[in-house]
Amino acid sequence: MGRIHDENVPTRPAFPAAGSKPVRGADDDKGLLLYVHVPFCRSRCHYCSFHSQSFDQTTFAWYLSLLLKEIELWGRRLQRPRLRTVYFGGGTPSLIPLAQLDRIMAALRKAFVLNPGLETTIEANPDSAHDVSYFRGLLSLGFNRLSLGMQSLKDADLQTLGRPHSAGMAYQAFDQARRAGFGNIGLDLIWGLPGQKLKVWLDQLRIVSEMRPEHISAYNLTLEEGTVMARRCGEGGDLTLPLDQEQGRMFVYGAEYLESTGYLHYEVSNFARMGFTSVHNSGYWDGSDYLGLGPSAVSTLGRRRFTVPRYMDEYDAYVRGELVGNDYEDLTDDDLLKELVMLSLRTAKGLDLKEYRRRTGMDLIKRRERLVSALHRENLVRISGGRLRLTKNGMLVSNVIIERLAFGD
Repeated sequence: MGRIHDENVPTRPAFPAAGSKPVRGADDDKGLLLYVHVPFCRSRCHYCSFHSQSFDQTTFAWYLSLLLKEIELWGRRLQRPRLRTVYFGGGTPSLIPLAQLDRIMAALRKAFVLNPGLETTIEANPDSAHDVSYFRGLLSLGFNRLSLGMQSLKDADLQTLGRPHSAGMAYQAFDQARRAGFGNIGLDLIWGLPGQKLKVWLDQLRIVSEMRPEHISAYNLTLEEGTVMARRCGEGGDLTLPLDQEQGRMFVYGAEYLESTGYLHYEVSNFARMGFTSVHNSGYWDGSDYLGLGPSAVSTLGRRRFTVPRYMDEYDAYVRGELVGNDYEDLTDDDLLKELVMLSLRTAKGLDLKEYRRRTGMDLIKRRERLVSALHRENLVRISGGRLRLTKNGMLVSNVIIERLAFGD
């Protein structure tokens, strides 16, 4: 989501001081979503543009001391709010030793109210998390959901992607997590890889579905500026992506196959067995408040969105200066409305047309009558139960449709 860089945005956010009324989300019946960014990797994947750096003990100790302080400050500022979810993402959170994860979880329990059984997720890579004792340790610390970065089951693809693990290591990590007792495991996969064909993608989905993970995230390879993959797939590069038509078949047929094996396609890139949709990610799409901790993490509390500085020296100044950052956005009614359209249409539930009318006083179908009619004729959208939803074909071009519906005149 875009951010506003404006001279009129205050440098110190108007957050409540200790003792004042909590912000929206802190006292929400659903609770607050909490995200912890771990900015360390053994090496940078060739497609990745997220903020990360090499893991070393000195930098990690610096990061840990700042994160513990940041947790304490936010717990005090928001008056020890109740959490709906906790999510450790990265980077590679599974690089953190269990003893240090224990310290972080203890700090969270002290600063926030963690309801019994709340969804607590940690992202892990097969190269750093493949031992049954490690997974048992995660369970003992309160993690009850594992997101495993498998990405592909072909070693050649993993090498192209710059992943530090093999397919065999991914199988082993999944098996060890199951043996340890994890009953909620999500697998991340990437499709549309250089040279990939529909049959190869469907074969991988068949193998993965037979493993019976509770959740599958299947992302289209996106070429981010400045990455190795963008260079290799660009003009003069040595790699070629599948044609758009072939990628479209991968998305539609892949989604249909997963649904035929019992996975609910509940968001453009996400599938889950009954009862295992990601509570944390669903909260983002529902427009819930979320607090992000750690370098480069983003938060939205009430109408204010802000980003933690990404580099360690800036992060140090941010925390020691008691959370003074440099990237704030005050969301307007129009911003929130556009996000409602964008986020809702990514999900299987779609956009609640009654809610849109309540916010705007306008009927979206009439307001965009010619566009909606054209999309309906092309089998890209459907309207049922008072909601506007994208079809499978519509999800394939969701960015274009959402842009027209949310931002068109």
